[in-house]
Amino acid sequence: MLRTFPKGGIHPPENKLTSSKPIKRLPLPKVVYVPISQHIGIPAEIIVDRKDKVEIGQVIAKSGGFVSSNIHAPVAGTVTKLDKIVDTRGYKKQCIVIRTDAKNESNLEEIEYPLRKEIELEPEEILQRISDYGIVGLGGATFPSHVKLQIKEGKKLDCLIINGVECEPYLTADHRLMLEHSEEILVGIRILMHALHVDRAIIGIENNKRDAIDLFKKLTTNESGIQIAALKVKYPQGGEKQLVRALLKREVPKNGLPLDVGVVVHNVGTVYAIYQAVQHNRPLLERVVTVTGKKLDQPSNFWVKIGTPISDLIDAVGGVPENTRKIVSGGPMMGMALKNMDVPVTKGTSGILVISEDEASRGAPKNCIRCGECVDVCPMGLEPHLLMNLSEKGMYEKASQEDILTCIECGSCSYVCPSHRPLLDYIRFGKSIVKQLETKSA
Repeated sequence: MLRTFPKGGIHPPENKLTSSKPIKRLPLPKVVYVPISQHIGIPAEIIVDRKDKVEIGQVIAKSGGFVSSNIHAPVAGTVTKLDKIVDTRGYKKQCIVIRTDAKNESNLEEIEYPLRKEIELEPEEILQRISDYGIVGLGGATFPSHVKLQIKEGKKLDCLIINGVECEPYLTADHRLMLEHSEEILVGIRILMHALHVDRAIIGIENNKRDAIDLFKKLTTNESGIQIAALKVKYPQGGEKQLVRALLKREVPKNGLPLDVGVVVHNVGTVYAIYQAVQHNRPLLERVVTVTGKKLDQPSNFWVKIGTPISDLIDAVGGVPENTRKIVSGGPMMGMALKNMDVPVTKGTSGILVISEDEASRGAPKNCIRCGECVDVCPMGLEPHLLMNLSEKGMYEKASQEDILTCIECGSCSYVCPSHRPLLDYIRFGKSIVKQLETKSA
């Protein structure tokens, strides 16, 4: 029987148009725009200046604190500006602009790295390597990985969960990575098990990726301690709390973390990046991005340098089709519509979705009919209709009491609402205000 989480959830059309498309390498960008805040926590501190020559992999912004991450030059070239650029949320953020110097490009990505299975570093050295090389969660949250791996005294850990779910419609970056780099991912899992001192790991993969499930089962036939779990296809199965509940039947506390129930969760993309850092001394310079949409000529999966303008990715799939309404960073459920195509790829960019006019059109919002569908599908057991009303009316203290911060912003409520109410939009806004108020009162 396939495992899943018990509360809420939906099954939107999968639209995995690129699941059979091997990962291609995007041509080297002429200019990269590297934001200094590509992670949860304190922005990194710039340590280069205009006109500086930088080498690929060089640290250009150092971690600004414990919950922060180093930023490395994704290309060799010349720093032309320390500027601000609009991010996926429409805010201007500090970035480092580098003009690529093809003559100095060392083409690290073209080196054939042999599979290295032997783990030579001690746990403390592994954590330091992950910190030094700027590894963050590549599933979307971008939490600095070294922080997640530092287990506080008194916390007991008995299981590592690897998130290979990729439940967001359209996106296939993790799926292709699992198919094309399965052995490296398995070594990465062993590295994490060694660093965390655990002897049990579970790789959770949704059942619409049977090829990946079968491949990992074959490769782990003689691997002790690593289990493959097929999951029911249900959104948002990839949420940490939902995944822990589905695989281990453990309930993560309302305002807690998986570690509170003895678990650490890492995305497969993060695990591959950790393998590259520990076994081949490679900082996080690039990631896999799905560029997709029903009207695109050539939807594809790409290896993309961090800082590459989104416009380069769109050009690589044939350009913007006629009748395009939105270009979204991420998937259709949790992604953000982009203000323009100058926005750069960051460590958290899993996909770019091009949506046509007919797909993107929303129905006119109507009054809530108290049908309760939003409550039924909420995986966190919240009342989205109530949270929207409280946010709309500015009743933020009450919204806080009703656990608005517990919302994982999956968008299931908006998806099922028969009155087309912008539930998630208002809840996101309400959450941001509540966070600001709580920060001020702290």
